Amino acid sequence: MFFGRRIKEIDAAELKQWLVDKSGRFRIIDVRTPQEIAAGSIPGAVAMPLASVPLRLAELKPGETLVFICRSGQRSGQACQFLQQQGFDEVYNLRGGMIAWAGSGGEVGTIPIGA
Repeated sequence: MFFGRRIKEIDAAELKQWLVDKSGRFRIIDVRTPQEIAAGSIPGAVAMPLASVPLRLAELKPGETLVFICRSGQRSGQACQFLQQQGFDEVYNLRGGMIAWAGSGGEVGTIPIGA
């Protein structure tokens, strides 16, 4: 998948390892719709539908490590590309999205949908 500027990607196995090794040192942002998120997400993820990312930019810090997820990796890739354009360097796209995560046996739970 090509998004113009090269984005960093992480696969489900790597993300599982990060959750063990780097717990608390990165955030997972779910950019799917509230309806999709209600069906299940990665526990601990923050719900931030793609259209709201520019409006909620102040909630994200340019120096923090962020992993973006969606259903298949397309929308989260768009979020990563947008944030790179805003000066964020440590943004990662979950390759294959929730499809790959669930397919790899990754934990799926509910998260607050909020704002």
